[in-house]
Amino acid sequence: MPDTSLQFDTVVSKCTEIFKKKTIDYGTAWRILRSSSLTDQIFIKANRIRTLQETGSSKVNEGIEPEFIGIVNYCVMALIQLELKKDNRLELPADEVIKLYQEKILEAKNLMMAKNHDYGEAWRDMRVSSLTDLILMKILRVKQIEDNKGKTIISEGIDANYSDMLNYSVFALIHLNN
Repeated sequence: MPDTSLQFDTVVSKCTEIFKKKTIDYGTAWRILRSSSLTDQIFIKANRIRTLQETGSSKVNEGIEPEFIGIVNYCVMALIQLELKKDNRLELPADEVIKLYQEKILEAKNLMMAKNHDYGEAWRDMRVSSLTDLILMKILRVKQIEDNKGKTIISEGIDANYSDMLNYSVFALIHLNN
């Protein structure tokens, strides 16, 4: 049986490196984005993945893997935004934002490990296309929660949905790298 924790760390290390490099290039310009804008960015990535899966062709020289990496990183940005809701700084020091990034990744990993225990790693038998569909469904859920001003009656909140989308993207990346 493959070591899920190690596979998660391997995939996430690539996502982290890209996030760090983009932070050096762009700073934290993404801090200007509202939660709903980050949700829309995730939707764009997931929708492109689905289009590529359905058509099998791309006119832009980027495949599915970079889009899943983008979803991981946008989910982390969204989780950071939710945590720093009252912090109006647009520019965060690189070391601070990387620390926050790593905290959110660790929280997602712990959630993934707990759910893997309970679900028996069912994701290993899923298709990447199903993971894409689950991400799209979670995006629609988040949009509805956002439209309801963050209020839910019985459902998980926005943060739980971002964490699930992050983990589904990691699962897809593990599948794509095997």
